[in-house]
Amino acid sequence: MTGSVPVIGHVEAPEMHVMTYNIRRRMPRLTTRVVDQWDRRMPLVRRLLESERPSILAVQEALPDQAADVHEALGASFTGMGFGRDADRGGERVMLYVDRNRFVVRRWTQIALSDTPEVPGSRSWGNRIPRTAVIAELTDHSTEREFTVVATHFDHVSRPSRRRSAELIARRILDLDRPAIVMGDTNTDVETVPYRTLLDGGQLVDSWVAADTRLTPAWSTYSHYRPPQPGPRIDWIVVSRDAFEVVSVAINAIRYEGNAGSDHEPVQAVLRFASS
Repeated sequence: MTGSVPVIGHVEAPEMHVMTYNIRRRMPRLTTRVVDQWDRRMPLVRRLLESERPSILAVQEALPDQAADVHEALGASFTGMGFGRDADRGGERVMLYVDRNRFVVRRWTQIALSDTPEVPGSRSWGNRIPRTAVIAELTDHSTEREFTVVATHFDHVSRPSRRRSAELIARRILDLDRPAIVMGDTNTDVETVPYRTLLDGGQLVDSWVAADTRLTPAWSTYSHYRPPQPGPRIDWIVVSRDAFEVVSVAINAIRYEGNAGSDHEPVQAVLRFASS
């Protein structure tokens, strides 16, 4: 896939275009190969976001300056939610961006994926670095329906941490008792314990499986800047099974002049509320 023609692009209400995108944290320039340098990748990320125009975007691995770059690319109508994963609320972060022209943000919070989720920077399950989730309660302007969006990033090493993270998010969704969209980099493939835990425990469905239309092949969502190829889907969009219709999905393996904006491919879905 090359060029700038969107895979999905702007959609009109009541449909909503959601995306999750691990943008790869900025690394020190002197120790980073050219393909991985943020100042070279950010224009590609911007082109993708300006072309695709999601109305809700979950981002992983953003440092503060990267979060600001993404916000600028999305435009002034978006609000950004999230703070750093460290105890002082600094450092790398998960971010959730929402278009206020489409949705009202009623409230939001960030939790640590740990036994003490309200304590910033806390760790419990074998993960050596803190992991987080941003949880927002939204109202859709066009339908006046309320729903929850979760943006998250599971640990890349600890299997127990990934399982317990899925359990925690599933419980939060059930406690909030409203339709939910969960998006993020889970660092594990589908049909694994965290996948089944999240879907079964949260009464969710995988948007890729449930979609009326798949707009792309089932590319691996972790490309490491290589050309797209089939493989594991470690970045997911999962939704409440009885609340949403998944109109279409895509794993966007766009390349600009042969270059990728990140080592992950963004995952996108067009959703609409199911008829009551």
